[in-house]
Amino acid sequence: MHRDPLSVVVAPDSFGDTLTAAQAARRIASGWSAARPADEMVLAPQSDGGPGFVDTLATAVGAVREATVTGPLGAPTSAQWLWDAGSRTAYLESAQACGLHLVAPTPQTAWEATTFGIGELIDVALAAGARRVVVGLGGSATTDGGRGMVDALGGVDAVRSRFGGIDLVAATDVANPLGGPLGAAAVFAPQKGADADMVVALAARLDQWAQELQQLSGDPDPVAERPGGGAAGGTGAALLALGGRIVPGASIVADLTGLDRAMARADLILTGEGRLDRQTLQGKVIAALTGHGIPVVALVGQVALTGDELTSAGIAEAHSLVESAGSVAAAMAEAGPHLEELARRVATAW
Repeated sequence: MHRDPLSVVVAPDSFGDTLTAAQAARRIASGWSAARPADEMVLAPQSDGGPGFVDTLATAVGAVREATVTGPLGAPTSAQWLWDAGSRTAYLESAQACGLHLVAPTPQTAWEATTFGIGELIDVALAAGARRVVVGLGGSATTDGGRGMVDALGGVDAVRSRFGGIDLVAATDVANPLGGPLGAAAVFAPQKGADADMVVALAARLDQWAQELQQLSGDPDPVAERPGGGAAGGTGAALLALGGRIVPGASIVADLTGLDRAMARADLILTGEGRLDRQTLQGKVIAALTGHGIPVVALVGQVALTGDELTSAGIAEAHSLVESAGSVAAAMAEAGPHLEELARRVATAW
């Protein structure tokens, strides 16, 4: 047990639909402080570009704005975005417009879900005078390859001309390409309600769309094979075809929230997310916090890594909310109180 006061950085990602990163940070800090009140708690909620991207950045940059856009299945939905007038930068989040939380996933919704609302959000940002548009990708219900987004922006024949002089950034830590065995349909569509037959159908539709994106890009480099193109159901590939570039979402959030400054004097890092698995290690928030010579303790919904994998990843400890609560249902129903209690128990042992 460490009895001297510690400087503790609390830097979780969101816990799916149950807790935003900011909510998780407050719960973890509250539970930890109940057991170790002398420790200094520095809250620095993070995001990799998925759900909570805008919420996480809202305290660090820009003004929150709101727009009504087309949701994943056509019904209107309200989406928040950030406007930084000084740098003329807009920060958008795909999950606000077409998030998986907005549908009850089935094979049919996996086929029908559209990114049209993302295009409408980009349109709003451009109308506001944005010269830099950062789109956080992740947590979508879609596998349309960004076709809906392109349609909302004017269609394939007109859309490219709208982005002259615009710095278009796709913020994601997903490295999967648009197509192939590691592509958007094969890897992510089953999480969005697609059964085996629907995965095949979605993959075929993406292959056809990839040919149009290739013409749109005007680049000999195959858009369908570029890392990050599979993010948000292939929306990453459409942004790349429009002249955009992939930037790790976790690094964007870390820079804007001053995470490096907080970590420079930290004795311990507390982090978390919904599920700690091999995808976590592919550049997501938790992976970005390791390797700095500071112990990292992960409080997560579920742990799907072995002890050796955790050690190799630089994670000192990992604790499961599901195990603590007794079941997945209990953990999701009262995620906040259970996370707070788990943090208290870990702090007591620490």
